[in-house]
Amino acid sequence: MKKITIAFVLSLLVSVASFAQVDRSQFPKAGPAPIIKIGEAETFTLDNGLKVFVVENDKLPRVSFTLVLERDPLFEGDKAGLTGFVGQMMKAGTTSRSKDQIDEEIDFIGANLGVSSTSISASSLKKHQEKILDLMADVLYNPIFPEDELEKLKKQSLTALATSKDEPNAISGRLSSAMVYGKDHPYGEVETETSISKVTVEDVKDYYTTFFKPNIAYLAIVGDMSKSEAEEVVKKYFSEWERGDVPKFTYDAPTPPSKKMVGLVDRSSSVQTVIDIAQPIDLTLGDEDYISSRVLNQIFGGGSSSRLFMNLREDKGYTYGAYSSFSADKLIGEFSANASVRTEVTDSAVVEFIYEINRLVDEGVTEEELEKAKSNLAGSFGRSLESPSTIATFALNIERYGLPKDYYETYLQKMNALTVADINKTAKKLIDPDKLYITAVGNGAEIKDKLAQFGEVTLYDNMGFPAREMEAVDPDMTSEKVIESYIAAIGGRDKATSIKSAKLEMQAEVMGTQLTIELIHDDANMRFAQKTLVGGNVMQTSVVKDGKGSASVQGQSMAMTDEQVDAAKLSTYFLPELHYQTMGYTLTLDGIKDVEGTPAYKIIVATPLGSSVNNYYSVESGLKIKNENPASGDTFYSDYQEKNGVLIPMSQTIKSAMIPVPLEAKVTGLELNPELDEEDFN
Repeated sequence: MKKITIAFVLSLLVSVASFAQVDRSQFPKAGPAPIIKIGEAETFTLDNGLKVFVVENDKLPRVSFTLVLERDPLFEGDKAGLTGFVGQMMKAGTTSRSKDQIDEEIDFIGANLGVSSTSISASSLKKHQEKILDLMADVLYNPIFPEDELEKLKKQSLTALATSKDEPNAISGRLSSAMVYGKDHPYGEVETETSISKVTVEDVKDYYTTFFKPNIAYLAIVGDMSKSEAEEVVKKYFSEWERGDVPKFTYDAPTPPSKKMVGLVDRSSSVQTVIDIAQPIDLTLGDEDYISSRVLNQIFGGGSSSRLFMNLREDKGYTYGAYSSFSADKLIGEFSANASVRTEVTDSAVVEFIYEINRLVDEGVTEEELEKAKSNLAGSFGRSLESPSTIATFALNIERYGLPKDYYETYLQKMNALTVADINKTAKKLIDPDKLYITAVGNGAEIKDKLAQFGEVTLYDNMGFPAREMEAVDPDMTSEKVIESYIAAIGGRDKATSIKSAKLEMQAEVMGTQLTIELIHDDANMRFAQKTLVGGNVMQTSVVKDGKGSASVQGQSMAMTDEQVDAAKLSTYFLPELHYQTMGYTLTLDGIKDVEGTPAYKIIVATPLGSSVNNYYSVESGLKIKNENPASGDTFYSDYQEKNGVLIPMSQTIKSAMIPVPLEAKVTGLELNPELDEEDFN
């Protein structure tokens, strides 16, 4: 142990006295920004117009190649989705290699090769650079665009689209883009089932032959390669690439609305609302406001210490996180602030968003906020330099945006020199608090009227198109009449009530795996059992009987709470509409809604304990076409077939947060009024 001497005590007192003299009420001033040494790109241009940038870095025996096409944004119109297929089709086989051969050769050397509609990137160990360049050039020059691959990609795209139609964040993205840019703009259009289905192999080939030209391309090489070696390999692999004329496109610039506008997608099953507040901004990489916009965003909504986060999460507890962004783009940029909040605080959250936006523009930022933001961003910038792709991006950006050669080397100095006045000036220039698009995806019945305080509310569908105008409900129509109409549509009350029990088996496929769902309904004794098998193995079971319930997942069993049993009873009966009245359920007719293009009455079914589901019945046919259940997700009913005089849906599409893609379940076995015993419910 250290001996305590008089000298040691005196030195300690001096240290304490010195510390006491520091003014801790002031945030420490940032030191001088470090000088960033980024490998300077050496350049050369091939005769065909391909511009090449070489950043030599021999610290690791690796090399990366990034080829970028500089074309105008493309409005795809009735072929929206086309560009999403181009890269995968180019990599799906060449005149000398099949798709599998390409993948195997890449894996064998531990390399990477990626292709999109505007780029090709590749990387490998130095010793394998000839091989990866040969593969890269083969994909660039000799794609064969196989028809079967496009059909597979289209099916995958349609599945992803179906999933996104019920994903709140995806819906919010489409809605916000539609309002900010408009559907006739490249950044506002959306893929649809129709547009995806229209894409042909010839469309993909036409795109490839039109836009893959060296005279609009840049190639960045980063790694263990000198300029002289780069000239040699680039000429070897890319000099045969033929130049060509590439079309140009111009679009009207979107402008902010004349006043606040509110867009709403009614998603009745939501327990949260996805909020996005946005407006178009004129901001391009390299603009005088670009770096200050990075700092501004860090302060406003760039992380866990930002104003939005501290207000909406830490102070109000409305959300897990609230964020913002200032996107820069050659065509048009965008300011956006967003969060997912509890349904009941939707309007309160929007109030806080608008309050913070106004405060940012009117009052500006503080010196302490500025210094913290600079420190955080400087750290992020430094860490990004560890990636070769960052260096390649810097080299390309300098050329594409006409930036000074030392733009990134002096990036931190430029950021460090920014003052509070600079940041406040940028806020006033980029944001107009009176001209915002406010979008919400959530339970319309709960939030629509509350949102009206911010502006006129316009309803949209889940693809960002204006919602169809639904006819008003006949004043004489009631929830009871809707249910009676449904019972009449399926065959009448007498035939429906003759079904006392049922056994169903449904088959589905999830990402290549067989799924079986077995259901047993004993309506006479209010018993219900469900079993889910994956690949033939029982994964989940649930049973409701004698007023109690239990569930088992992979052999782990647990008893249901009273609330869970109450919610489960909504699905206990084979034909639940026959029992709503005797169960004491409350029915509310919530207007006519658009269900995938079909006008339908929405009925809210609530139990005495507060559990609820939403059912939708076709206005025309009376049949139930959709059920929204907070616990199990959305179920769409179709392919009604007559069984024992009653119409039964033989196909169900199930969309749930618990499964990655919509579940297309077909009834493969159905027994009506079978003999049941206790074993069926054990």
